[in-house]
Amino acid sequence: MKDAAASSAQADILPHHQVAAGLWSLGGENYDEISFGVSDALAHVAQRLVPKADEQILDVATGTGWSARNVARAGARVTGVDIAADLLTAARELSAHVRPPIAFQLADAESLPFPDGRFDGVISTFGVMFAQNHQMAAAELARVCRKGGRLVLATWAREGAAPKFFGVVGKHSGAPPPPVSPLAWGDPEHVKSLLGNDFDLMFEDGINNAYYPDTQTVWDAFTTGFGPIRRLAQSLDPPRLEAFRRDFDAFHATYATEAGLHLKREYLVTIGRRR
Repeated sequence: MKDAAASSAQADILPHHQVAAGLWSLGGENYDEISFGVSDALAHVAQRLVPKADEQILDVATGTGWSARNVARAGARVTGVDIAADLLTAARELSAHVRPPIAFQLADAESLPFPDGRFDGVISTFGVMFAQNHQMAAAELARVCRKGGRLVLATWAREGAAPKFFGVVGKHSGAPPPPVSPLAWGDPEHVKSLLGNDFDLMFEDGINNAYYPDTQTVWDAFTTGFGPIRRLAQSLDPPRLEAFRRDFDAFHATYATEAGLHLKREYLVTIGRRR
């Protein structure tokens, strides 16, 4: 019965996201360490949402629930959705103390299982940007947000640290690039084309600051908690893994300071009011 229920739930994930769901799940509870590394950006976005007690808020691609917990601090009633079942398991455990309780469920950003106008606010932090069909995901964000409701997103900028980082990963993965880059969500003009008909939009730049003692710590965090990189590291033979590790460390070593590594990663905050 358990396997049948899991299969039924997984059927809610669109076919073109099934592989990604499995990859992100590999991080499990260790993904929370990745969220810790971007926690200043997650706080930035939650504060721009300005959640209020008893408001209904949706966190799309919640991961281990960090942004959902940030929003719930105000007493909002939060629903967190993700395509990765193991991340949701971790989110439930990590959020068990939160009141009012956060509801977590498996769902696809391109086909959200909620009625029109269900939420007072919608948030997604470095999440919805990875949906393959940008138009469908954007349409769903608008559909479930009530008129006058708010939308706030954090997305990696098209230029700067994030594209360089993903370039290192892509060099060694051999995977074909997606039809449209997730980093397009870091371009205000692209976001306007997706959401401008449904939201009055504003934009704000941000820089995520993350601190690690050394490159070994970064490598350990990403090869355990960041599902796609964990799978990549597991799939490479020793010489290719060594080459990946060398490039990975070289990239992060550029952020060395006297005290250790200080990573600075540019991102875009999109703030919208539903028309």
